[in-house]
Amino acid sequence: MAEATAETVQQGGFLGWIERTGNRLPDPVFIFLYLIIALVVISIIAALSGVSALHPTAIDEETGSTAVISAVSLLSPENIQRLWVEMPETFTHFHPLGYVLVVMLGAGVAERSGFFAAGMAKAVKGAPRSLLTPVVALVAMIGNHAADAGYVVLIPLAGVLFAAAGRHPLAGIAAAFAGVSGGFSANVSPGQLDALLFGITEEAVGASALDPAWSANIAGNWYFIVVMTFVFLPIIWYVTDKVIEPRLGSWRGGAQAGVGDDTSPDPTAHEGARASKGLRNAGIAALLVVALWALMVFAPGTPLINEAACEGIPATECSIHTELDPFYKSLVAAFFVLFLATGWAYGRAAGTIEDHRDLVAMMAEAMKDMGYYLVLAFAAAHFVAMFEWSNLGLITAVHGAAMIESTGLPLPLVIGLMVIFAALLNLFVGSASAKWALLAPILVPMLMLLGISPEGATAAYRVGDSATNIITPLMVYFPLILVFAQRWQTDFGLGSLTAMMLPYSIWLLISGTALIVGWFYLGIPLGPDAPVGYALPELSVPAEATLTE
Repeated sequence: MAEATAETVQQGGFLGWIERTGNRLPDPVFIFLYLIIALVVISIIAALSGVSALHPTAIDEETGSTAVISAVSLLSPENIQRLWVEMPETFTHFHPLGYVLVVMLGAGVAERSGFFAAGMAKAVKGAPRSLLTPVVALVAMIGNHAADAGYVVLIPLAGVLFAAAGRHPLAGIAAAFAGVSGGFSANVSPGQLDALLFGITEEAVGASALDPAWSANIAGNWYFIVVMTFVFLPIIWYVTDKVIEPRLGSWRGGAQAGVGDDTSPDPTAHEGARASKGLRNAGIAALLVVALWALMVFAPGTPLINEAACEGIPATECSIHTELDPFYKSLVAAFFVLFLATGWAYGRAAGTIEDHRDLVAMMAEAMKDMGYYLVLAFAAAHFVAMFEWSNLGLITAVHGAAMIESTGLPLPLVIGLMVIFAALLNLFVGSASAKWALLAPILVPMLMLLGISPEGATAAYRVGDSATNIITPLMVYFPLILVFAQRWQTDFGLGSLTAMMLPYSIWLLISGTALIVGWFYLGIPLGPDAPVGYALPELSVPAEATLTE
């Protein structure tokens, strides 16, 4: 790892500039702190200058005219009091916090019991030589649910499997890295990333006060991420087999240094009769959880259907998705139960869980790993909340939307530009949640004013966020991937890794941008009850509403 760090410092050119610039940035927690200080100063100046905007939907009840949004100083007595008095509530009511912690309680058990690693290893073992690349890429993208296991197990395992098939192991590492990290947002089902991003989106919508009735549905990008998976799959397959592997040349064999050494787990460790039994038991547990949720949806009188939701509403304005709202909101709990049950079933059979104390210990360890996220969430929660108190987020969104509208750019093109912006920002700020917490308070309401749904804004962000993960040295796993590669080619440096992954990044960004632009152009729903378009509801606010306080 020290060798990788030394090469990182010596890297030159454009990528070296990106790395040096990114490394000079403070920790994301302190980025939020500095932004809060800047926000306080800006709010004072804006309030003294009388900065305001007309609310796009709210009508003043007393005058009957459009309500005015005025900038509010964050050093006003009311906001100072709110900061200190509501600090615990501001933190604990931060929407992503509950979503992520609940899902990770279960995912932590599935990861620590070895279920995620064994499942991925089983999925790619025995794949035909001609189909090895797409199998590795598909498992890598699905393996995003497995968090760290996708990086530390599947990527080195892919190198081993390619070498065993007589193919260049670095091509296997590249394909797996492209799937796990470049296809970070692609998957066949929602998971913890959806819970995290949609929690931030819900917070941004709530802060804007544009649509108090809107609530997050973590399946809001489900259709889109499934299609993205099968768009990215042939891209990764083609780039690996036709671009990367020919450049690497034929594989003549060579020693692999230290499989199972102290830099990563042994990629072949999750094999054997007990592991196979564990996977069978985990599969049965998964089917039982799915059956339970299906029973709660389809059986008569079940709790996950709101049969009264459409009472008194014209049939043209109500759909099955309205009645299924409790089901969509239960998906966070569903993933918690699914990961917990499969992890427990695997661990008991494989011997990694002896009793309930091991289960509780794994859940506790998962929460320990979330320690940094809790600190980041505390800072992000106060930044988002103070943005709302100052009214600057909504004012900026209103004027920004008006400026974009005046350019006459088609909405699909606006979405495409947002993707590219997110991809460039990702070169400097690696954390997906930190970037979205920074961008969402302005971008989500601004796009809502332009007729783009919160789900659409989230989908556009995640396309750009994932495409450049594999070429920025600031990505936390970049040095580890370099170590994996150096086991097969000792002179393989940071520049070599970046050059190898650059074709994937370019083609994933191009295909992802084209996909979402076409998706918006056709107006296809992004998920259940998640249209790409959006119409603002008309609101009525009292004259003394906090818009101008």
